[in-house]
Amino acid sequence: MAIDSLPHLDEHSTLIAADTDRIWPHLTDVVERSFAAPGMTGYARLVSAADPVSSGPRPLAAGSTFPGFRVTSAVPGEELALRGSHRFSTYALIFRLTPIEPGRSRLRAETRAVFAGLTGGLYRQILLTSGGHVIGVRRILATIRRRSEQDPRVHAGGP
Repeated sequence: MAIDSLPHLDEHSTLIAADTDRIWPHLTDVVERSFAAPGMTGYARLVSAADPVSSGPRPLAAGSTFPGFRVTSAVPGEELALRGSHRFSTYALIFRLTPIEPGRSRLRAETRAVFAGLTGGLYRQILLTSGGHVIGVRRILATIRRRSEQDPRVHAGGP
C-alpha cells in the first residue's frame, strides 16, 4: 500500500530558527535515535513489525531501517518519509521541511495509518486515547527544534 493511499491520521508542526540544511542532520539523527531507543527492537518484534531492527545505509537513505520503520524517501533539506507495518496496522510518518524565510523553517510531521480488523481498531483506540502518539511526535519535533537552534553552525555561519 502506497503512503499516499493511507488515511491521514494527524499532523503536527513547529517553526525552527534555522535553515532546512541545518535542520536535516538533526531531523535524521533524532528520528532514528527515537525509534532505535532501548526496548524498541523488542516492541517491534512483539507486534511483528516488518522491520524490527536497524539496517541499511547511514546516514538515512531510502532502504534504511530501524525498529518499526523503513525509509522510503530521504531528500535532504526537504522530506524524510518512513513506512512501517505490524500485525495491527500499516502506517507512515512523513517529515517535511519548508523554508519560511532565511534562517527560519517549518517542520511538519504527518502520520497516516490504516488499522486492520478488531485488534487493529483496539490498537488505534489505545494509540489515540492514551496520548502517547501525540506526545511522542511533539517530543521529536521539539528535540529537533532545540538541537537545530542550538547548533553553533546556525549562528556562526559555518558549513
